Amino acid sequence: GKSGLERRLDGELRGAAGASHVEVNAYGRVIRELSKDPGTPGSKVVLTLDMDLQKFATERLAGEAAAAVVMDIHTGDVLASVSTPAYDPNDFNVGLSQATWDGLIQNPYKPLVNKTIAGQYPPGSTFKMIVAAAAVEHKVMRPTERIRCTGKTTLGNHEFHCWKRRGHGYVDMRQAIMHSCNTYFYEAAKRLGIDRINEMAHRFGLGESYGYEVPGEKSGLVPSRGWKRATTGAPWQQGETLIAGVGQGYLLATPLQLAVMTSRLANGGRAVKPHLVRSVGEEIMESPPAPSMGVSDAALAVARDGMNMVSNVPGGTAYRSRLTEPGMQLAGKTGSAQVRRISREERESGVLTNEELEWKQREHALFVAFAPVKDPRYAVSVVVEHGSSGSRTAAPIARDIMRLVLERDPSNTLAEGPQAPANSLVSPLREG
Repeated sequence: GKSGLERRLDGELRGAAGASHVEVNAYGRVIRELSKDPGTPGSKVVLTLDMDLQKFATERLAGEAAAAVVMDIHTGDVLASVSTPAYDPNDFNVGLSQATWDGLIQNPYKPLVNKTIAGQYPPGSTFKMIVAAAAVEHKVMRPTERIRCTGKTTLGNHEFHCWKRRGHGYVDMRQAIMHSCNTYFYEAAKRLGIDRINEMAHRFGLGESYGYEVPGEKSGLVPSRGWKRATTGAPWQQGETLIAGVGQGYLLATPLQLAVMTSRLANGGRAVKPHLVRSVGEEIMESPPAPSMGVSDAALAVARDGMNMVSNVPGGTAYRSRLTEPGMQLAGKTGSAQVRRISREERESGVLTNEELEWKQREHALFVAFAPVKDPRYAVSVVVEHGSSGSRTAAPIARDIMRLVLERDPSNTLAEGPQAPANSLVSPLREG
C-alpha cells in the first residue's frame, strides 16, 4: 500500500515472497528443481469498521468537503471514518495524467487530505461542554448560576457578540449549552483563564495524538499562555480567552478528536483512545482499560444534560434533528466555526449571511453527539467545510448516521427493523 492503513500495515499484508532454485540446460529449459521456498502469505487484517455504515456515511456526505467519525465510546472501536471527496488509489497503479493530478491537487475540496485525522478546524460551540466541565470542576460557576445575555459583552474597548443579536436573557449552564449562548461562555472563560481551559481540553483528548493506525494524524491545537509566548513572543490577551471560550481563535481539532472528546464525556470520564485494527493474523489487538480522566461526575453530568436539551427540548439548537424512535434518543451539540473576521462596520450595517458569501468564506458546520441518552454506547462527529450551519447542515447528517448505528446495534432491542448480527461490525481489510 502507498497510503493510509495499507501503507502502515504493508509488511503484514504483503508477507514474504517465495523463490524456486532450478537447474537449466543450455537452452534455458528446466532440468530439475534444486530447492523451493513457498514464501509466507500475508496476514489477514480485520478492522473495526462496519462497511455498511461506512458506505452510508459516504453517501450521506456526498457532494461536500466533509468528514464523519463514529466510535464505540467504551472500547474505542472506530465503526466509521469517512472523508469526502475521496479518490481511487488504484488510479496511481497505472499512472495519472498531468490533468488528473492537477485536478486532484487544485480541487478546493482537497480529496487527497484525509479530513478525519488531518483536517483541523476551530471546534466552535462543540467546545462549550469543555468550558462548562472546567467551570464546574474549578468551582468558578455553579450550574444553577444565571448569567444575563444581552447579545454582547464588553471587555475594554472591544465587544464580543452572541450569535443571537437580541440576547438570550438569563440562562444557567445547561440552558447556555442548549441555546449555545456565547455570552455565558465568555463569562465562564474569563473566570477560568486560558490555562485551566487548556488543561481540561487535554483531558478530553484535544491537542493530543493517539498513535492511531492511519498515518498522517494531526494533533490540533489548544493554546495556553506559555504556547503563545513561545510561538509568537507576545503575551496572552484576555480577549483571546473569551474567544477560546466559544471554540474560536487559535483552537483547532480534527473530526477524530471531536469524536474522542464526545466519547470521553459520554462514557463517564474514561480516557478512551480510538483504534481501527481488531486483529492481525491470529493476534487480537486488545486495548488496555481506559484510565479515568479525573473529571468529577458532576462536571460531566452538566455537560451531558445540556447536550440532551440541545437535541430533545424544544428550543434546543438541534431539536429539529432529534431521533424520535423508542430507545434511540441522541444528545448532541451544534457548532458553526467562523473562518473570517466580522468588522464593526459590517455589524452596524448588518452581518452578511452565509448564503451571501462565497463558499470559502462561509462558516464550517459541526455536530457531535452520543446515543442512546440513557445508556450511551456510541459517539459521532460530523464536520462539513463551509457548510454554513451546524444545526441545518451537520446535525441532520449525524442524526441519520446515528440512527443506522443504533439500528445495527445487536443490543438494541427497542429499535424497529431487522437487527444486524454482532459480527457485522467487523470488516476485513483486503489481503495484499
